[in-house]
Amino acid sequence: MFRFILPRSLALASLVAVTFTTNAFAHCFVGARFLPATLLTDDPCVADEMSIPTVGWSKTADVPPASQLDLSIDFSKRITENFGVTFSQGWTQIRQPDGTVASGFGNLTTAFQFQVLKDPSHELAVLTGLAVDWGHTGSTASGFADRFSHITPTINIGKGFGDLPDSVGWIRPFAVTAQVGYQIPTDSFDFTQNVFNPQQLVYGGTLQYSMPYLKSEVIDLGLPEFINHLIPLVEVSLTTPMANNFGNPSTTTGTVNPGVIWVGSYFQVGIEAMIPINRESGTGVGVLAQLHLYLDDMFPRSVGQPLFGGTSTPTRKLTF
Repeated sequence: MFRFILPRSLALASLVAVTFTTNAFAHCFVGARFLPATLLTDDPCVADEMSIPTVGWSKTADVPPASQLDLSIDFSKRITENFGVTFSQGWTQIRQPDGTVASGFGNLTTAFQFQVLKDPSHELAVLTGLAVDWGHTGSTASGFADRFSHITPTINIGKGFGDLPDSVGWIRPFAVTAQVGYQIPTDSFDFTQNVFNPQQLVYGGTLQYSMPYLKSEVIDLGLPEFINHLIPLVEVSLTTPMANNFGNPSTTTGTVNPGVIWVGSYFQVGIEAMIPINRESGTGVGVLAQLHLYLDDMFPRSVGQPLFGGTSTPTRKLTF
């Protein structure tokens, strides 16, 4: 799912004409592997899902720093089994050290997503698409939204380690995801701010360890059920200016986010710390939390189905 939380994770890109998709399940299953929707970067599957809300709190890079509260919602809908659309909207409040408060909506983001590959035997999924951050749809007058749009072609990849031999069974619950996009503003120069609008590489990923996978596919250690529902992870989200950056610093900014996701049959809850990678990315440690709903499991015969074509395979759910 797309997040506007800092730094904004604009996802899903490029146009691909051929699909090798097999075994399309509800949300992101690849064989026995479940890849959860992570809080900043996107999972590599089309699905019927909703995050309501995603909440972030952090300190800005200003001197002295201001407190920033971010709220967002996003809704993902499959149009066909392999093609979907995500709509995202965010709101930000900034409180200065002197008590001054400013708030406003960011621009609406729409992402068009296409499932290129699902390989169950290798627990591999690939997703491409195109995200558009629509200019002038947010609070442009107060500075929380740009007057121009951003277009971001992106690719998302997920890979589980379940195809490793049983001799290294403790490694098999690990999985990685990666997201790479290239953000292009529709205006090269912002005359209101008298600055160039850079083209940027937006990228990141996760390293995660699935306790549900450990129990169901490797070994049942007899752990408490709450532990068996957890997926600890480390998430990274970064932005690097690449072109049209005249007069601006070329510093990479972003956060490293250790955290955990608790997954259930119909929803998941995640929480992460937000650790800036440098002073330009923020001050101190922030926090990010999310409630994420699996609409394809909650409403499998209505909003949880593709609009066209239905599904060729039955819904798959997590087992604990």
